[in-house]
Amino acid sequence: MANQQPDHTQDRPAEFQEEEDYVGQDEVAEEVEGDEGGEPMSEDEDDQAGPAGGEGGQSVLVDDSVQGFFDHREDVYAVAIHPTQQHLVASGGGDDKCYLWRLDNGEKVFDLGVHTDSVSAIGFSNDGQYVASAGLDGKVIVHNVSNGQHVVTLEGPTEITWLEWHPRGPIVLVGSEDATIWMWQVPSGNCMGVLTGHGESVTCGQFTPDGKTIVSGSSDGSFAVWNPKTATAQLRIGSEDARFHSAPITALADGSARLVHLGNGRILASLDGHTDSVETIGFCNTMPWAATGSVDGTISIWDVTTMQIRSTLRHDDAVTKVIWHETAPLLTSASTDKTVRVWDARTGECLKVWRGHQAPIMDLAITRDGNRAVTASDDGTALVFAA
Repeated sequence: MANQQPDHTQDRPAEFQEEEDYVGQDEVAEEVEGDEGGEPMSEDEDDQAGPAGGEGGQSVLVDDSVQGFFDHREDVYAVAIHPTQQHLVASGGGDDKCYLWRLDNGEKVFDLGVHTDSVSAIGFSNDGQYVASAGLDGKVIVHNVSNGQHVVTLEGPTEITWLEWHPRGPIVLVGSEDATIWMWQVPSGNCMGVLTGHGESVTCGQFTPDGKTIVSGSSDGSFAVWNPKTATAQLRIGSEDARFHSAPITALADGSARLVHLGNGRILASLDGHTDSVETIGFCNTMPWAATGSVDGTISIWDVTTMQIRSTLRHDDAVTKVIWHETAPLLTSASTDKTVRVWDARTGECLKVWRGHQAPIMDLAITRDGNRAVTASDDGTALVFAA
């Protein structure tokens, strides 16, 4: 991996130039302190490159990014990479705006409409024809990727917390603060169902890889499995079950993850390894492993055949996102410690630490080859890092 990266700090606005089978049974320690090349930097060191000097004793921003997008003027909450045109990125943020832009040169391709409240989630349809943004205004705005034209605006729920596309067709699924899940067909905008049954905000959810089932989790501690054709719950496990969660589910998990068999609802294992809530979770495509990332700053790598922790990886603050590489047992993670890290899950070794943000990283996307990572940050920027 290259040690020298282009300096993009001058591209920033003035204010920034300062310092998937998910839970199927069939898919079903050592501690690592940082990257192999040395101790992780402290927060004070994180804002400096070399001596705290330069002219006037000012610290110098460490920026490992190779490109960035700087049109947002408030926190950036969500990023997504086009499934086939991997140079295209969509982002949305607290300025109520979303954009389509290029990760290779940072140029804006299209403005993707304006919400009346923060953009909380964004994503491309599986075929890449559409991009949808969801907001705290309760709206989903869909655009055509090829020409940037508005396709349809979908309304119904209150504040939307997440958005997912069907893996095989143009169907949008969202979860809301009002405890409902909504499903629409695109481009017609026909509502295909409203799923009700959770008692509080639906904090996470998705289609299974075959598209035949929906799974969701709620801040009331309940987990549900739905039939999308009938919009009815096939299975519900709540906090009243002593084997399950007694705290809000934030990533189809809480402070301790549960491995659930979708066919019969049996709880296969409790993956207890964190001291605070789990914010992100993912299953490895190449090995029978899972990763859970927590507010406690750790990532646990689990062997789901033995239900044991293989290794514990450490950030300096809360872990906000983990993503497995498609063709290798490598994991990319993002954190509120302002870094992106790449790990070899076989050994627990930290292969790379990328810095460049001046505030917590809220979202992360990687290209299919794993060679590019795109981040969304509270500093109002989206940055691109290259292996």
